[in-house]
Amino acid sequence: MGTFGGDGRLLAGRYRLGERLGRGGMGTVWRATDELLGREVAVKELHLTDALSAAQADEQRQRTLREARTVAQLKHPNVIVLHDVVEEDERPWIVMELVDGRSLADALAADGPVGAREAARIGVSILGALRAAHAQGVLHRDIKPPNVLMESATGRIVLTDFGIAQVSGVTTITETGAFVGSPEYTAPERMSGRTTGPESDLWSLGVLLCAALSGESPFRRDSLGGILHAVVYDEIRPPVAAGELLPVVRGLLERDPARRMRAEEAEGRLRAYLRTGRMPVLGRPYAPTQAGVPVPVPAAPSALSSSAAVTRIRRSFPRRPPDAPGAPPPDTSQAARAHRARVALMAAVAVVALAGVGAGFAALMLGGRGGEGGGPGKTSHTPFGTPSVATTSSSPRPSATPSGRTADDHAPPGRPSAPGTVPAGYHMVRDPAGFAFAVPDGFTRSFEPPRVFYYAPGKTFRLGVHIQDQRPDGPMGATRASHAQGAAHYPGYRSARVERLSHAGRPAALWEFTWNGFDGDAGPRRTRDLTWNEGGKMYDVWVSSPAGEATEGRRHFDTALDTFVRTPPESAP
Repeated sequence: MGTFGGDGRLLAGRYRLGERLGRGGMGTVWRATDELLGREVAVKELHLTDALSAAQADEQRQRTLREARTVAQLKHPNVIVLHDVVEEDERPWIVMELVDGRSLADALAADGPVGAREAARIGVSILGALRAAHAQGVLHRDIKPPNVLMESATGRIVLTDFGIAQVSGVTTITETGAFVGSPEYTAPERMSGRTTGPESDLWSLGVLLCAALSGESPFRRDSLGGILHAVVYDEIRPPVAAGELLPVVRGLLERDPARRMRAEEAEGRLRAYLRTGRMPVLGRPYAPTQAGVPVPVPAAPSALSSSAAVTRIRRSFPRRPPDAPGAPPPDTSQAARAHRARVALMAAVAVVALAGVGAGFAALMLGGRGGEGGGPGKTSHTPFGTPSVATTSSSPRPSATPSGRTADDHAPPGRPSAPGTVPAGYHMVRDPAGFAFAVPDGFTRSFEPPRVFYYAPGKTFRLGVHIQDQRPDGPMGATRASHAQGAAHYPGYRSARVERLSHAGRPAALWEFTWNGFDGDAGPRRTRDLTWNEGGKMYDVWVSSPAGEATEGRRHFDTALDTFVRTPPESAP
């Protein structure tokens, strides 16, 4: 069953769907107009496809209704407001307040890390939302930058997406045997399959504060296994930018949940910092642990300089702590060997739990969706989209299909149809180079061998496709090679990440970064790229957008990937 929306569809005789605001593994969020009350709202659509069994589809319906019931019982200014739930096309649609702004993830991608005061303000807001949720027996379990909204007009911070929340007394997906969540932000006790409580949400908040202060999670690694090992065992290095917030960040990132800083203390310290500019020392100092083993922490971290603070943190998180005072060296100690075995078992449990939910879910956890980034192609490092080299192709024009049609007319046998219909403002093109996808109205094609571009007027947005023979190092190796040379080809190359994902069930690599733009560009740009192998070729699709319009760029990128199919190439591209 396809995905609706973006075509002016009217739900329940009341909610008129407009543009797509975001897309995840389980649902799509649309801007809509409540025609009865004359206000704008956000509508979350549940994804139900023909690939799901009847039992799986019913589970997703029940999960959506659980989310609605969960949000309905929470009343707090920093929690998303639920307006309505309607049934349409045999699925529930959640109607929520429309927060006019952007997510913390989009803000970090466009503007880079925030300062300590802003991080403290965000932390206080989320702690308020979590305390309200925990008081009602609700664990959010998915605290991460994409689920934190920032209202433009007021600066209000809003916690959203309770889709995998756990409610006291209600059976959830985790309790029936499947892991859910985002590994980089998931507490170690959840990784090990232990019973969890509010402390797990507080760990996730600690990771989020690190991401806000530095631009990325301290547990980001190149593979899922690397992330799991980092969460469970690796040395934890809060960002130098934490500064005065270090005691709170360190307290929240305590691996032993019994010793983790509580919400009341974290909120009190952050509020005091916002009032005075200094972090008070309240109660006992928190001693970080390594896999649950406490280690000494020097006093008064707030008095340290940045460099001294880093040194002190590293000393407080030794890579192989003793199991007990006076234990023999790690390589010969029976206790230490047993300790390492326990850690390995925890990681193995987590890997097995995650493996059980499939590649598509792993992609969702690692990237929020199927991938985003942009790049110069994986064999030649000529910078793409340079205004001085762009030319308009005189080769055959791509054939367009009307908005609302899928692009699988020429897809090879066995290729599934592109999901859903073409959103309003886009149209399908069948490119002579051997692919079809949806591009925004008004974009024009330019063939710049060996790449194909679709440009917005003025080239403010640049959508590119590169098709080449598969490489021995695969999509991930090719993307890492481009990332390694990013600074040489993109002025001001920064805030870059490379991740191993899955696209349509195939291994893929995600690359995204911010850079200053080329001569003639109006300012910094954000680029997203996805590379994967299919049909004996390596496909590379990317979007480059102004950094301040990263949300629109992501929408173009998502739409291109959602509708992309291979087609027989024509004689001339």
